[in-house]
Amino acid sequence: MWMNSNIVIPQEALALLERLEAAGESCWVVGGCVRDSLRGKTPSDWDMTTSATPQRMRQIFAGEQLIAAGERHGTIGVVRGNRVYEITTYRVESGTADHRHPERIAFTDRVEQDLARRDFTVNAMAYHPERGVLDCFGGQEDLQRGILRCVGQPDRRFEEDALRVLRALRFVAALGFSLDPQTEAAMQRKAKLLSDISAQRILAELVKLLASPFALRALHSCPAVWRQLLPEIAEDLQQVNTLE
Repeated sequence: MWMNSNIVIPQEALALLERLEAAGESCWVVGGCVRDSLRGKTPSDWDMTTSATPQRMRQIFAGEQLIAAGERHGTIGVVRGNRVYEITTYRVESGTADHRHPERIAFTDRVEQDLARRDFTVNAMAYHPERGVLDCFGGQEDLQRGILRCVGQPDRRFEEDALRVLRALRFVAALGFSLDPQTEAAMQRKAKLLSDISAQRILAELVKLLASPFALRALHSCPAVWRQLLPEIAEDLQQVNTLE
């Protein structure tokens, strides 16, 4: 797979990054925009992560149009033109009572700690125009191999947020990747936790999955998930897998 480490950040996003750093903070573009850029795809969004707290971001971007709906979780949206650039403070998360939301969020000054809380290695990379790609968990290698793998312990990642079980299959459908064996085994074990997730969130993921180019690959993967979500067709899918 073609990998491009010379990521071109759009001018407006780069200006926000440079403004934060001029104010003494550190900042990286992060997540899906890094993943897609390394795959030679044009990202639809450019999210950033920074050492600046929400209060500090308000000071730095005073006079700008800001969206603060996610401020309690560390996210400030900065409106430039017709786009919103979400900038989130480096953070660590712990505890969960509902297998969806963390009980505690703490800000940190280390981007590496922020990357460690993310779901899959290909989504846990950051990029800086001078420092290049920051890849603490082998995301670039997994991109090259076409593997979707959890950051850290898979069971823990899915217990933190059960929707990640379905998101993993959505990424399989979108990227055409294969599941890492340990990640898939944990998905099989934790599929039952999807019962804790709202029907609206599950439906949104399913719609994206079914509209993706490799949807059949996802539907033929991880039968425990489909037995949990779509028991009416799970047996039919299993029969198709057997015939193949």
